[in-house]
Amino acid sequence: MSRIVPYTAAPEAIAAMTALENYVKDCGLEHSLIHLVKTRASQINGCAFCMFMHTTDARAAGESDARLHLLNAWHESTLYTPRERAALAWTESLTLISQTHAPDADYELAASEFTPEELVKLTLLIGVINTWNRISIGFRSVHPGEKKLLAAA
Repeated sequence: MSRIVPYTAAPEAIAAMTALENYVKDCGLEHSLIHLVKTRASQINGCAFCMFMHTTDARAAGESDARLHLLNAWHESTLYTPRERAALAWTESLTLISQTHAPDADYELAASEFTPEELVKLTLLIGVINTWNRISIGFRSVHPGEKKLLAAA
């Protein structure tokens, strides 16, 4: 079944979402951290569109293939800084909120690496990518790489 295209069905709503996206993109958090958070949340949610987009953006910004490939196993890798690890733990906690209920340990770890203002910005970033994941998955957005393969077939 074909689904609507949210960008044409409700452009004002998408414009508001894009404004929030633009805020978190330039909120002062490290761009490398933003890419990791967006990619990790998209992995958890299984959003192919967003995983394609954010890994492509991360590579273009200089992120290594090794860190992107190991992101799903960041707990076991030494490639991530303590600040990144705290952000990834908070990302998992909030992305899986119905299961985790944002445990104190994850909050305390994030609060030890981020100022209160940064922690609010990180939380908004996590909320934004989770919303984009839901838009992309819910409306079955097809990522550009898949579109090229479908067109070639």
